[in-house]
Amino acid sequence: MTDIALSHRPSPEAQKARAVLLGRSRWGVAEIAFWVIAAACYFLLPTKLSLLSEIAILGLLALSIDLVLGYAGIVTLGQGAFFGVGAYAAGLAAKYGAGSAPWSDPVIGLFIGGGFAALIGFITSFLVLRGSDLTRLMVTLGVALIVDEIVNQTKWLTGGSDGLQGVLPSAVLGIWDFDLYGKTAFIYSMVVLFVLFLLARAIVKSPFGLSLQAIKGNPLRTRAIGMPVNGRLVAIYTIGSFYAGVAGALAAQTTQFASPDYVAFHRSADALLMLVFGGAGHLYGGLLGSIIFRTMQDVLGNITPQYWQFWLGATLVALVLFVRGGILGLLSGLRDRMKRKGDAA
Repeated sequence: MTDIALSHRPSPEAQKARAVLLGRSRWGVAEIAFWVIAAACYFLLPTKLSLLSEIAILGLLALSIDLVLGYAGIVTLGQGAFFGVGAYAAGLAAKYGAGSAPWSDPVIGLFIGGGFAALIGFITSFLVLRGSDLTRLMVTLGVALIVDEIVNQTKWLTGGSDGLQGVLPSAVLGIWDFDLYGKTAFIYSMVVLFVLFLLARAIVKSPFGLSLQAIKGNPLRTRAIGMPVNGRLVAIYTIGSFYAGVAGALAAQTTQFASPDYVAFHRSADALLMLVFGGAGHLYGGLLGSIIFRTMQDVLGNITPQYWQFWLGATLVALVLFVRGGILGLLSGLRDRMKRKGDAA
């Protein structure tokens, strides 16, 4: 009996791997503090709730890019297209489904927007897998331009250049109505962001997430050991598209409007910029980057309305030249350096 029990005992390597996975999944003090502060903003910044809602939505869009680029290494400029698809899908559901449950419910609209974006992401993912990083960049940009043109040409459905008006979602879960002060919009956006962040955290901390990082590091070697590289890249690209679509649906519901600006090229570029600010491959990089980007845009826009983009660009150049891996990369490097000094002492 003892021999049988010993034969089924995990090897030291397996136990060590399990300990590493469990350690990666534990919440740190900084993580808990981040979400506590985010929730406290409802009381600390009651006059900025609309801005905070926008930051949460942009953070979700940047998170979608982080899943695709930061963990799987797929270079993309097409997340804005999925953002716009989600916005128009949820907006149309709210506009033409008004008064008919469940289509006008915002939560259902999130699944509609995310579902349509995921479908397009899945279809186009097979094109993205072909070629090098430059090819992928051009393919994703091409998909975004196609979606942009479709939105502009289908005026009978999307409103064309005038945008989709009359987006009037019902109360969230039939209880909470959207108000003029942005209270419901902030709570709604933060809850959706937190739930999807938990899901993203579970994905990247799982063996599936570790395999994505292995593919990013060396796709040829991971393919050689029998890992289904293409299948996993398709899966994460589809998941990232879903996240971007949900972010777009949130934007349409909270602003009660959807415009071609949602699918414009700058939408993807801005989200990628946020991720560069915060640091790719950290999950929190996109969230931190959205806070920095939107706050700088708001502050600099009030100080120098004509030149705020200059200062934003100067900050980006300085960050790329002197800080590797964004803000979180800098903090991670400082933490490792202090740890090494402590071990040496």
